[in-house]
Amino acid sequence: MAEEKRNMGFGLGLAVCGGLLALGLVFSSMVVSDTVKTVKLANQTILVKGFAQKPVTSDVAVWSGRFTASSGNLVAAYKKLQDDLEKVLVYLESNGISRDVVDVSSVSTRTQYMRNDRGYETNQIDSYILEQTVSLNSTEVQKVSRLSKESTSLIEQGVEFYSYSPQYYFSKLEDLKIELLGQATRNASERAHQLAENSGGHVGALRSASQGVFQITPRYSTDVEDYGMYDTSTIEKSVKAVVTIQYTIEN
Repeated sequence: MAEEKRNMGFGLGLAVCGGLLALGLVFSSMVVSDTVKTVKLANQTILVKGFAQKPVTSDVAVWSGRFTASSGNLVAAYKKLQDDLEKVLVYLESNGISRDVVDVSSVSTRTQYMRNDRGYETNQIDSYILEQTVSLNSTEVQKVSRLSKESTSLIEQGVEFYSYSPQYYFSKLEDLKIELLGQATRNASERAHQLAENSGGHVGALRSASQGVFQITPRYSTDVEDYGMYDTSTIEKSVKAVVTIQYTIEN
């Protein structure tokens, strides 16, 4: 009889121990599960891009033109070039551009040699070709645009003139970049909050932020370059900024 009681007590002890062990395992699994859930929530992030753009009008124009004179006599070619320079300067003055703001390059000289019946160049001089360039920077953008187009009228005066395409710039670009970065950052934050709310969460701490390249394009253009672009061919432009921001997401 005593033996049976001892066996019953031993079995009861095993049962109690087993139950406590099982309960401990359940509790441990709940703690681990909750910990894993917390870790996962802490690692949840959202990556968004913010965008901002602003139209601008160029306030600086850079323009240059080249004129050429040629003759079999070097002195005669130089005299012709000097006469042509005066005509160019008079043309610019008649369009409201003072001589003081015009940069005149030095004279470049090329020698043209005669060719024989087979088309080979000989050592006999055919002519001298002299070239000179005028260039200017001006805040009168529309005026420069117009005179660059109308400069071909110099041809009627016997000047072999070639007008380069003007280049147009916006002088307050650096200040505008700071403004657009702020707008793009706010845009990214708005996107992140909207996405988080739609997913049942809310935006937490900022994890990282990076600035993309700026794109200065013709107005209404969708062109982009990996390393950014700066269009100088048009007066009316758009300046575009992009930022990439990562936030944590919390429930």
